[in-house]
Amino acid sequence: MKLAIQENLVPGGTVTERIHNIERYGFDGVEVWGKGIIQELEELKSALSTSRVKFSTVCGIPGDLLGADRRDRELAIDGIKERLKICAELGGVGVITVPTFGGPKIPDLYPWLPKVTEIEKRLLIEEFKMLGDYADDVGAYVILEPINRYETHLINRLKQAVEVCEAVGREHVKIMADFFHMNIEEADVESSLEEAADYIVHIHLADSNRELPGYGHTDFKGPFEVLKRSGYKYFMAIECRAPKDPEAELPRCVEYLRSLM
Repeated sequence: MKLAIQENLVPGGTVTERIHNIERYGFDGVEVWGKGIIQELEELKSALSTSRVKFSTVCGIPGDLLGADRRDRELAIDGIKERLKICAELGGVGVITVPTFGGPKIPDLYPWLPKVTEIEKRLLIEEFKMLGDYADDVGAYVILEPINRYETHLINRLKQAVEVCEAVGREHVKIMADFFHMNIEEADVESSLEEAADYIVHIHLADSNRELPGYGHTDFKGPFEVLKRSGYKYFMAIECRAPKDPEAELPRCVEYLRSLM
């Protein structure tokens, strides 16, 4: 298991400075927001070439895979493909994808399909088949992220995400697990991780209060043991509120997490 952190949580006036600080704090990898990665790509490549820090993942996509407007869906599909290519070039794991935020955007098709969620799942599976073919070609994962019910209505639990992957049937369509969202949605985090282990290629770390791990009441030790037993070999990236004193708090967080790994 390897520790990463989102670039935006680290101080520094440039990408190069932030990568330097990430290495200095003791992290193994960096996760970059999808919105800015295209603009900072060349500097990112240069910074990584002289650092032991590795690129882990792209977080976030444009558009909406389940938007009512075709242009929103096309923007999302094209945006994921573009970021998959970049991720592969950087040697990263994949592109984190939340299909939609909030409630449904598309209408039901009563009387044929009166349940909007059934329409959305069918649409998502077809989109992921298309994206999965592209991901298989470039060698980076489309990473489906389940998030809590207050942020999306559709994919909230690991089991639901695995079901989508099974229906898609592409090697490079997998899922991730986020400790903050699991703390809300999973009845038993350890069992959920164990059951989904074959599909998990990324982890997000935050405590129960969205602060750095160790600042809330989340049990990380038990779930980490499950991940170790399952042979998890990918990154675990910190995604939380920005620390008030990163110079002190981030190295301390690394030390805490490594003590559990």
